[in-house]
Amino acid sequence: MAELVYRPVIGFAKTLFKVWDLKIDCQGSSNIPRSGGAVLVSNHISYLDFIFSGLAALPQKRLVRFMAKESVFRHRISGPLMRGMKHIPVDRGQGEAAYAHALDSLRSGEVIGVFPEATISQSFTLKSFKSGAARLAQEAGVPLVPMALWGTQRLWTKGQARNFKRSHLPVTIRVGEAVEAPRDQYAGAITRRLRERVQELLDAAQRAYPGRPKGAEDSWWLPAHLGGTAPTAEALRAAEVH
Repeated sequence: MAELVYRPVIGFAKTLFKVWDLKIDCQGSSNIPRSGGAVLVSNHISYLDFIFSGLAALPQKRLVRFMAKESVFRHRISGPLMRGMKHIPVDRGQGEAAYAHALDSLRSGEVIGVFPEATISQSFTLKSFKSGAARLAQEAGVPLVPMALWGTQRLWTKGQARNFKRSHLPVTIRVGEAVEAPRDQYAGAITRRLRERVQELLDAAQRAYPGRPKGAEDSWWLPAHLGGTAPTAEALRAAEVH
């Protein structure tokens, strides 16, 4: 039943990408296993990241089931689609049910998509990772597959207007080799290794990215350490305190 919903949604997304004339550069999809369970782990900089993360798995003929906040499933339009594609609702106050759902899916051979930063990074740098992805991989006995996205924030991100015009924007996707999650290791140590690997992939995606700001007013999508005007992680933390 899921594929009756999922595949038309994929077709619609591909049509939109053509209409927007996006320049998608995706490398490393072969690191996603063609069969069996896996946890696909990505950075999070845009509301559209799940679409591009899922796109990376298509060459391997895999459909990714993403863990997403429960409120998305209550929306009158997105809710039926999310349920039809067998994505997994996460209630931040009661995460046990979502964890059990994801674990069952992994054990049945599904690829589960996780954004371990939990929320969009407005600094466009990596935040700390929660250990849930590592714990899932350990308990299910499946690999963690790290990936990084860059450029998706220019389409639609927190605090910025959507840009769904024919803008020819580049989007860079890098998928890395699997990170093993042995049961006899601490989930925290595995999570640190995983974050380091995603950081390496993010650095590579940023180096390969062909787009540049058109001027000072267009530098909002670049992090401060790359010369942009996005707020630093430190400034965002300070604003939360006050």
